[in-house]
Amino acid sequence: MEENNTTKRIAKNTLMLYFRQILIMIVSLYTVRVVLNTLGAEDYGIYNVVAGVVVLFSFVNNAMATATQRFLNFNLGKSDAEKTQQTYSASLLIHIGIALIFVILAETVGLWFVNTKLNIPLERHSAAMWCYQFSIITTVFNILRVPYNAVIIAYEKMSFFAWVSIVEAVLKLLVVYLLIISPLDKLVAYVILLTLVSIIILFCYKIYCNKKFSTAHYKKVTDYSLVKEILGFSGWSLFGATANVANQQGTNIVLNMFTNVTVNAAMGIANQVNNAVYSFVSNFQTAFKPQLVKSYAAGKKEEFNGLIIRSAKFSFYLDESPNIFFILFIQLSTLNLDFVLQIWLKNVPDFSIGFVKLILIYSLFESINGPLWLAVQATGKIKKYQIIVSCLIFSNLPLSIIAFSLGANPYWVLLIRIILECFITMFRLLYLNKTQKFSVISYVKNVMIPVLIVMIVSFIITSLLSSCFSGLVFFFISCAISVIVNILLVCIVGINKNERKMIVNFFKRG
Repeated sequence: MEENNTTKRIAKNTLMLYFRQILIMIVSLYTVRVVLNTLGAEDYGIYNVVAGVVVLFSFVNNAMATATQRFLNFNLGKSDAEKTQQTYSASLLIHIGIALIFVILAETVGLWFVNTKLNIPLERHSAAMWCYQFSIITTVFNILRVPYNAVIIAYEKMSFFAWVSIVEAVLKLLVVYLLIISPLDKLVAYVILLTLVSIIILFCYKIYCNKKFSTAHYKKVTDYSLVKEILGFSGWSLFGATANVANQQGTNIVLNMFTNVTVNAAMGIANQVNNAVYSFVSNFQTAFKPQLVKSYAAGKKEEFNGLIIRSAKFSFYLDESPNIFFILFIQLSTLNLDFVLQIWLKNVPDFSIGFVKLILIYSLFESINGPLWLAVQATGKIKKYQIIVSCLIFSNLPLSIIAFSLGANPYWVLLIRIILECFITMFRLLYLNKTQKFSVISYVKNVMIPVLIVMIVSFIITSLLSSCFSGLVFFFISCAISVIVNILLVCIVGINKNERKMIVNFFKRG
């Protein structure tokens, strides 16, 4: 009964997050089209690479976000309200410190790097500087948002994300409208408007948390051992955060150093497509993350291991089947992706097609990896794990530089990332097996084999559909047919009897 309640809670939270993400995806895909055509490929590329440098210096915040989330969930799992409030207060204090350190680094080392190392057209240097400064301000407000975000997720109030996303979507549509009519330099106007949006959203988070949660009020920190514990956890998470930033933003900078800003624009388009579709899986993982940590904190090992199996499987299915992520990838590959991108963007930067295909392949691997690394974080035993995984992730940066030095084309930055992700998946499984006695055989049997069967059959059916007909109308018809076929495949082959029963019960109970 308890397992069913947990599954039902995760499912309900996922549906709320899906509503949020559908809205964000629609707005994002529309705004990317308008922004690209308003700014032009050159300015859009400048925005992506300059903002990437800013994100590069926010790696400390990424580590602290993970630590804050983990400790809030852990203390709630132990039903310790006092410790939960102390955790919130400590994290708020730490994030203010992080924001100050971030500004210092961005205004010294970061500013030097932008001025001396980036390949930016001379006539756009002034606009790039405005873009850089306002990107710093935006990031500061995003850093201060982390403790509030962590509290909302810990209490599993996912409906708030749906409502605040309506506000954010309206604001971003307003940004697009104001950008078109603005007499200012378009790039400068764009970053100023995005900064204003980040400020408004931060205050929405703050007002909601202060009103709804008694633990979300700052109280003088007296338990400095808790601060030390959080910093200690985040210290090892820092390795992973640094590696991830280098993997995502660092390679974008490498692209700029060896190519030009139009290639950065193409990578920006690929990242937007990936963010739009992968975020569905991210929302599901956000929904089950609190339950994963709480089950470990409560000592429910069987439930903990079961959540890993189910979450990994359904993460991939949400990426591969009913969420039409994998279907869209096959459809776009077998039809004319260039034609589809032309309809969406009008002006398609070079390399966009290849980047989109490769980054979606990478995300298929990443979707099944999410529950594994979240499970490791839940245990708190992350020292050795972070060192090894971080080294593997970070190696994408030097390997990409070596590849470019040997004359490789831009696609290799993503090909290398895909290869490394395969090795990381194997290591995560072995690490969980060693530290938590997690059964690799059970994972292969209950996750990998069903996933492979569904994926292979799905690929064959969808490819046959695409080879029989062509045209934009058929694209949508075949997508609809593929969604139905893949849902049936998942229900018949991809999940077991108990999982089918839980799904049926969930819909019966509403």
